[in-house]
Order: sequence, then structure tokens, then C-alpha cells
Amino acid sequence: MTELPRSTPAAQGIDAAGIDALLAALTSMPDVEPHSLMVLRHGRVVAERWWWPYRPETPQLVYSLSKSFTSAALGLAVAEGLIDLDAPALSYFPEFDTRVTDAWSRSVLVRHLASMASGHEEDTIEPALRAGMGDMALGMFLLPPTFEPGAVFAYNQPCTYTIAAIIERTSGVTLTEFLRPRLFQPLGIHRYGWSTDPVGRTLGFTGLHVPTEAIAKLGQLHLDGGRWQGKQILPEGWVAEATRAHVATNPAGTTGDSDWDRGYGFQFWRSRHGYRGDGALGQFMVVLPEADAVVALTSQSPDMQAVLDAMWAHLLPAIDVGSGPSSADGSSGPDELVRPVGDGTSREIPEGTYGPGTDNEIEALRTVGIRAEQLVLDDGEELTAAIGGPASWTVGDEPLATAYAWSGDTLLIDVVFLESPHRLQLTLDPAARTFTARWQTTPLGVWAMRSLRMP
Repeated sequence: MTELPRSTPAAQGIDAAGIDALLAALTSMPDVEPHSLMVLRHGRVVAERWWWPYRPETPQLVYSLSKSFTSAALGLAVAEGLIDLDAPALSYFPEFDTRVTDAWSRSVLVRHLASMASGHEEDTIEPALRAGMGDMALGMFLLPPTFEPGAVFAYNQPCTYTIAAIIERTSGVTLTEFLRPRLFQPLGIHRYGWSTDPVGRTLGFTGLHVPTEAIAKLGQLHLDGGRWQGKQILPEGWVAEATRAHVATNPAGTTGDSDWDRGYGFQFWRSRHGYRGDGALGQFMVVLPEADAVVALTSQSPDMQAVLDAMWAHLLPAIDVGSGPSSADGSSGPDELVRPVGDGTSREIPEGTYGPGTDNEIEALRTVGIRAEQLVLDDGEELTAAIGGPASWTVGDEPLATAYAWSGDTLLIDVVFLESPHRLQLTLDPAARTFTARWQTTPLGVWAMRSLRMP
């Protein structure tokens, strides 16, 4: 992946103490666990940090931040005449025509899908899957909207899914194949993968894996109005259209301190400052036009508002107010994720196979094995992870990292799925040959652990 140019905070008019304060805030909050951070100003990376065992080159599952990439694909498809924003979405699925009889379902336009204004009052993903017998697009059309399309906002995953399906239908290629020559290659993004559903369509609303710098590049592309290194990549005017508020996200009309109440564009959220794409558990692409800045962040952070609050409190005031020395430019090296905490006991890890104990929270995990310095997880398909010493995270050939500690006679092992935000926490009882397992944060829509890998 062609790298973005680097600079120092001072050279780009940022007080580095503000970046340090942001880092300190992110690492001190109980429901925020940062994995990577990149701050850009004037098109240059002025601060970057990865928390070991996460690494710059590793692609990450960005959950709903995938939607912003789908938005870019939609803009490109519209510019090429493949899609008309004002066409009924149903017109791209002629085989559904006789089955969809509701007038409002038939009047949903492509632009309504793009702005999450299909007229449904809530996310329809589960009922759409049931109604469409696994075809989410068909299922959405078969669910009559409660309101006239365009009238209300609802964060509705099948809207984005249907956009992706339309792009694939009209272009004749997958969403990643469509974006490869038009977006990924021009921006120098070469590591990516996007999950598909059983029907064979790219999910669109989630499932994209990209490195953090790819997030930063997409943000910079939008900050520059769709231009990249002097070339117009996204069509002229698309960024302004995609990132303005098309629909209110708070029916009461109030805004308050929530960054989710500022309106929604074409797969972009408006923020108290600028606009953003974001994904579950704190995957962020924040674009700040007034500051000529971009922030890319990946994390395991259930409190996503706290992450944005920290940006507004520490980063924004630091722009154009001076400069000072900072460790945030990478000179002090990356920090490390918290490892399991035991009692300091050191002993050999007994080999063998462990079965689920009575308090196990992950029923799909059948066995946990220890053999030849390998941790073996079996949920119907085996995953193996290297086990090293207790003093640090160990990363093997698989995109998994492990760390362990003894607590009395109990062995604690954490497994970080490096191509996702998630961490598996295991407790092994060598005497009883049993284990308990829980997710620190539960993966969304994942039925097998291997699904957390980049496809």
C-alpha cells in the first residue's frame, strides 16, 4: 500500500500536546480500547500509533464503516451512468416486480436507500432475511414501510445491502472488483477483503477488512472533494452531496451533545464537527473540513461517543495553536494492549484437550486444546494460535495473538483476533480439563470464529 506522506505536528500547525492528551484520554477510559490511530493534517500523517499486537499492515474488520466505501462505489456508478439516484430501487430487480405490491415499497428510490430513508421505522435485517428466505434485498421490498419513503430516518442495514446489490448487478462484477481499478488501486490500497452472504452478494453494510491507512486515505479523498494526487477520483460534487444531511436523525429535532443526532447523508453521519463514517465498537473515519484534518481510528470501544468526545476535547483545540514535542509521532514506539492479569505464578502449561465447563458463554466452541506450544480452538473448524511466554503477546503465522497468566491453579488465556476488534477470553482448569470462554465484546453477525478473518 502506497503510504501517505509523513510530517510532524508542529510543521502542520498542531500542538502535539493535544495529540498526547487524546492518546492519554483514549487509553484511560474503561469502555475504550484503542487499536490504532492516525491523524492527518494538510494531507500528511502527523501522528500514528498502533497498540501491540495490532500492526499497521494488518487489515481490520471495520463493521459499518464499510458503508462509506459503498457510498464511494455508488458515486462512481452514478457517474458512469450505471445507476440513477431517482430511479425506483425495485426497477433494478425485475424478477421481484410481481411479488412486491405495496405502493410505498415500490416507490423507494435509490437515494432513499443511500440516506437510510426507506420509510421503515427500524432496522429490518432479521425480518428481511426471513421474508426473503435469505435474500435480504427481496425481504426488504416485501416489508411495507411504515412511512412514505424519504420521510424518516432508520439505520436500516438492508438499505446499504441493496445498494451494493444494485452496483454488482449493473456493473456485472463484485463490489471489490468494481472498486479495485476505480478506488483501491488509485489510492494505493492493496490489502482488502469483503464478506459475502449465502446468496453470493457482497454485504456492503459491513464485512470490509482494510488497514487503518486505507481508512485514512478514504477520509483524505473526501476531504479533498474526491481528488487524489491531482486527479478527480470521485465525481465532481459527489462528496458534497454524499456528506450533507439528507434526513434528520433525531425526530425531536434536538441535537444536544450526541454526534448521532446531526443528520445523515449518503452512508455518512454528520457530526458536531465535520462528518464521519463509523463502525461498531469504535471504527472511525472522521473528516474535519474546517481544520483540514482527518482522523482514522480502530478500536474495541462500546462507548463510541466517548471516543468522539475525546477528539473534540483534546484534538480540535490543538490545531493551529502552536506546537511542542510529542511521543505521538511514533518515536516512543507503540503501546500494548492489556494482557490477562494473574497472580504472577509461572509454570509449564499442561498439554491436552479441554471441554466446556458449566459457565461457558460460547456454546459453539466445542473444545480448547493445548499441544506443541499451540492453542487449538475448535468450533467446527480448527483455529490454531501460537503460545509464547507470559510476559508479552505472541503472534504466530495466523492473524491471532495470545497472552496468558496463571491465577492459582487456573490458566487465563486471551486470544486477540487481529483482523477484527475482538478478543476471546479463556479460563482453563487443568485439573478438571474444562474451559470457560467469553467474548470481551461479542462479534456482530458472526457464526464461526474464522468469519473474523479477512475473506
